[in-house]
Amino acid sequence: MNLLSDLLTRLATHSGMLITVHATRGSVPREVGAWMAVWEEEVVNTIGGGRLEWDAIAHGRTLLGRTPDPQTTQPERVLYRLGPSLGQCCGGEVELQFEPVSLADVPALRARLLADEAPLALFGGGHVGRALVHVLSTLPLAMTWIDSRDKIFPDDVSHSVVCEHSDPVQAAVPTLASGSRVLIMSFSHAEDLDIVAACLTRQRERGDLPYIGLIGSKTKWASFRSRLVARGFSDSELDHVTSPIGIPGIADKRPEAIAIAVAAQLLLLPKTS
Repeated sequence: MNLLSDLLTRLATHSGMLITVHATRGSVPREVGAWMAVWEEEVVNTIGGGRLEWDAIAHGRTLLGRTPDPQTTQPERVLYRLGPSLGQCCGGEVELQFEPVSLADVPALRARLLADEAPLALFGGGHVGRALVHVLSTLPLAMTWIDSRDKIFPDDVSHSVVCEHSDPVQAAVPTLASGSRVLIMSFSHAEDLDIVAACLTRQRERGDLPYIGLIGSKTKWASFRSRLVARGFSDSELDHVTSPIGIPGIADKRPEAIAIAVAAQLLLLPKTS
């Protein structure tokens, strides 16, 4: 379960306090929009750790104890000076918003917090695909997991991951969310080729897929490239495909290692493209 799912699930039974980084100045641990949620004995997510987070948790729990009805209580904002007041070396300022939340807030919170999640489409439910879902479901990504085979997805997929059966698999490409990062690693090279071609066609028409990543070796991509040229794609269009995928320098080929390398590469991408 990812952090957003954890928050929303807990709110189904217990009201909590949502703490959000509302504004910052100078050097600070986390960016505007970073959030955490606290209950009397539980904490979900982080706003950066250290004394700032420790004090925020304590203040959030104090406010939670004073809040009989979250629906009638307004958010409170508190300014923290990290150097003078908290003794943290960052030295900047963080303004935190403390907001009581309950089950009634779940739809609005889902829409609000999901708005900051980048869409990602993963084609392929094999070993590397599963490892990637395990890693990426912990990150702020709105993930769609796609495969042409029946009964390929495990039962314990995170609530944040949408599993989709598509046959032919490339038929899912036109319906992907705008701005999707695409990872291609199906069980078949023929499927991989058709997915890449569909993504390039969409990129030609809409220009809204900032990253198209294909698993495989340089030899595989050289073969694909010649076939895609034969299908009418230009060199500049083909240059938009990343293959092999993952940050360079990691030779380990275990699915988990590949997943970490690919996740690192995705984190280097700009949030908007």
